[in-house]
Amino acid sequence: MNEPRSEANEYQVGGDHYRSLPVQPWTAMESWMSHEAFCGFLQGNAVKYLARYKTKGGVEDLRKARHYIEKLIEAEMKGKPSC
Repeated sequence: MNEPRSEANEYQVGGDHYRSLPVQPWTAMESWMSHEAFCGFLQGNAVKYLARYKTKGGVEDLRKARHYIEKLIEAEMKGKPSC
């Protein structure tokens, strides 16, 4: 199965452990979950990285939060109902 083209899918912050897989976990989740649930997952992860950046990952956590927000924007731009 080929990974769908996505700007957020073109890179990974903090390694390549997801990008090296034939299907990225968030692509599988998007296909298995409702649009609302998938957007909630993306929002929750963005909040997680924003909440911890000062005490754990610093700028890398800010980049991870931005990555989840970019994926959320892509999900919204697909023309599905808002999350």
